[in-house]
Amino acid sequence: MLDFIGVDTLLAELTVALGLAILIGNGLAFYKARRGEKPQGVDDEAQFRPSRAIFLDVPCRRRAIFLTVAGLVITVWGMASILSR
Repeated sequence: MLDFIGVDTLLAELTVALGLAILIGNGLAFYKARRGEKPQGVDDEAQFRPSRAIFLDVPCRRRAIFLTVAGLVITVWGMASILSR
């Protein structure tokens, strides 16, 4: 029954999707913060202050880099699971 539904393949594909979401989301946030870009829809500096982006401060920047690397590892693991079948 489980082979008919394809749970094994589905879990591997979900692992790849989760890894790519973590990788792309954290990587893009880190990249935009390094370039100093403002979010879309913000017109003046009073609405957006980069100091409020606390998740990209120096100690938390390590967390963004760690999560980017973790996303890469999860993606590679999922791809290896798919390709090994």
